[in-house]
Amino acid sequence: MTGTPTHCPYCALQCGMTLHRERGAVRVEPRDDVPANRGGLCQKGWTAAELLTVPDRLRTPMTRRRKGAPLEPCTWDEALDRVAAGASRLRSLHGPDAVAVFGGGGLTNEKAYLLGKFARVALGTSQIDYNGRFCMASAAAASGRAFGMDRGLPGPVTDLAASGAILLAGDPAETMPPFMRHLTGMRDAGGALIVVDPRRTATARQSDLHLQPAPGTDIALANGLLHLAITEGLADEGYIAARTAGFDAVRTVVNAYWPDRVERITGVPVPAMREAVRLLARARRAHVLTARGAEQHARGTDMVSGFINLALALGLPGRAGSGYGCLTGQGNGQGGREHGQKADQLPGYRRIDDPAARAHVARVWGVAPETLPGPGRSAYELLSALGTPDGPKALLLFGSNPAVSAPRAAHVEERLGALDLLVVADVVPSETARLADVVLPAAQWAEESGTMTNLEGRVLRRRRAVPPPDGVRTDLEIITALAGRLDAPGEWSADPEAVFAELRRASAGGIADYSGITYDRVEAEGGVFWPCPAEDHPGTPRPYLDRFPTPDGRARFVPVDHHGAAEDVDADYPLYLTTGRVLAQYQSGAQTRRVAALAEAAPGPFVELHPDLAGRLGIEDGARVRVESRRGTATVQARLTGTIRPDTVFMPFHWAGDGRANLLTNPALDPVSRMPEFKVCAVRLHPCPARGDDPTHTPSAPRLEVSGF
Repeated sequence: MTGTPTHCPYCALQCGMTLHRERGAVRVEPRDDVPANRGGLCQKGWTAAELLTVPDRLRTPMTRRRKGAPLEPCTWDEALDRVAAGASRLRSLHGPDAVAVFGGGGLTNEKAYLLGKFARVALGTSQIDYNGRFCMASAAAASGRAFGMDRGLPGPVTDLAASGAILLAGDPAETMPPFMRHLTGMRDAGGALIVVDPRRTATARQSDLHLQPAPGTDIALANGLLHLAITEGLADEGYIAARTAGFDAVRTVVNAYWPDRVERITGVPVPAMREAVRLLARARRAHVLTARGAEQHARGTDMVSGFINLALALGLPGRAGSGYGCLTGQGNGQGGREHGQKADQLPGYRRIDDPAARAHVARVWGVAPETLPGPGRSAYELLSALGTPDGPKALLLFGSNPAVSAPRAAHVEERLGALDLLVVADVVPSETARLADVVLPAAQWAEESGTMTNLEGRVLRRRRAVPPPDGVRTDLEIITALAGRLDAPGEWSADPEAVFAELRRASAGGIADYSGITYDRVEAEGGVFWPCPAEDHPGTPRPYLDRFPTPDGRARFVPVDHHGAAEDVDADYPLYLTTGRVLAQYQSGAQTRRVAALAEAAPGPFVELHPDLAGRLGIEDGARVRVESRRGTATVQARLTGTIRPDTVFMPFHWAGDGRANLLTNPALDPVSRMPEFKVCAVRLHPCPARGDDPTHTPSAPRLEVSGF
């Protein structure tokens, strides 16, 4: 029996686990030496080894001879030659932006870095983005403009247990259950948990105070809380004067958010708002935390800024044991947004339109700065442009499943089908892989090495525990093989440690400076916090204690106003739809739907609605329901619960077919982060007649004929 210490393949908590190989199988054992989980795992973590043996694992490259033909097995040389030849042909016909690249927040730091380099150097394209744009982009943008830096939590996750009060806009009990032990420890020590959510979620049920606003009204709520903090004399005037800028403009804006008005907008009672502010202000240490609920909006950046303004007014950021933090979602959602797979970014969290940044990275890559492309389209804009006259004609996709996860999913699926060449590197035949012209079987978490950066900003080691199946290659091997076929300049390696060494040089001097982090240090220290500009630097677990990384060292207040959802309810679509996750599934479900225990725990899509609403619509618990928006229709099972507002329904987004929540969602984009508005749109519900009596029923589209899956 041998054991390999590593980390869970799922969320950004990156729980520690040891993988044991026993008689040909792999067993998961939680690690108690990792502060994030301290020996705890959720159901997804406990069953993670089953991903290694799913029956439909991709094990050989596949291609289509022509559009509409089935995918057929081929050799690696045939597949890679076709990709390189197709990309070269389209670039020569239409220019470098004819070929696009789409990455994922679950890719290791090494893969995210090399993918960005591949796009800019081997392809010369500006058309690269990643699915993290759908997750953490608004919090990243808001943190950047407030603090000069975007880094998940303001300190180690263990700081939370010593907090006296935490305001949390999110539901980690469903998305990262081991995180809850830190909140439980805080409450056991006498601290207060305040949860903001339109639903009485598993997290809200463990709170001391639940604020239940209407979807899309978080800015009004945050401004109302700040109004109360100011009028009740709870703002930290000394801190505001010494460490911030822009407070007067924010004070002027929030003057218009008196408590009664905010209650009318949000539905949150004034006494509850008043109690929340007092709990936060009177705690010796306190945190304000946001997750996707405050971010996935057409005004998500402003929503997060509203909560940051509240934290700043109370004097929290930059105080040890206090602050504002974002609960990053995907496994490498933090590192994945730092090193170049974003449309506007170069490694080290550098801006691609900054001449000094371009010159530095070009030196590392061995190319001239003027050869690097400029900013490209953001994720949804990129997907929506595929196959259009002015858009990319080919897409290379790694670690994402936008046919399920993107907003207005039917439109995105249509655009994927319009491409001349769709190449998908994946572990399993996801819904997007089934649309591809070339499928490349990729190694997964326990079959490769690299680094991940968790929600604390702590760089961790992912270690290879088992070899990939015969015929499977790592993403690094795939990228370097394609770079070679495209005669890309510079040096290219598929060795993770060599790639990380180059990443260190490319990030040096940037906001996310990894130059002092080595594999040996990560191993010896159990992780290193960035920024870490030298090998003798201790790392930076709490980055704002002395100053903020802004030109004058001060944090910025940003005035924000409530505008409501991009699509409000009306007579035709009278209900709010909000979307989210369930405990036993993850992201688009491509992995978790294949694990028997998880599929049994959460077998299919549903819509959650209040019994009063169900009574008015004649919908019974367990009945099939049509949920309709202006973009599409989903058919799912009804779940009645008193934990949701009567004007709101909820759907998780983990399933494909005609139960896809993202058939309904609104692609309206935040003007700053370009985040789509996943969290609120207008819908209507209808009970489904028996299928034989329903002339409007459309069955799920049949699966494409695929040879060898």
